[in-house]
Amino acid sequence: MIKQTNTERIMPADLVCWKCGASLAVLTLPLRRLDVCKACNAELHVCKMCVDYDTSYAKHCREPTAEEVRRKDEANFCDFFKPTSGAYRPANQPELARSKIALDALFKK
Repeated sequence: MIKQTNTERIMPADLVCWKCGASLAVLTLPLRRLDVCKACNAELHVCKMCVDYDTSYAKHCREPTAEEVRRKDEANFCDFFKPTSGAYRPANQPELARSKIALDALFKK
């Protein structure tokens, strides 16, 4: 049985790495500043992994009182950080979709 303190919680199963999409279920919340993905070694306490990360906002952050973080993919000390399950966005989505359609057509019986 896993023993938890009041400040540590089990990571929700749907949280994945913002960079590679690997599951983060083995980690505990809150994420520590130097936590990294076991699959790709990406730092996890980063803007790109936060619920408030939004490129359509100034500073790419919906939190108006947060200090600006210049490197959105490097660990930071933001006190407003809250990990989101929707952080992983595979690169080249349209290209991947076209490739999948082409492969499906190639192996279609």
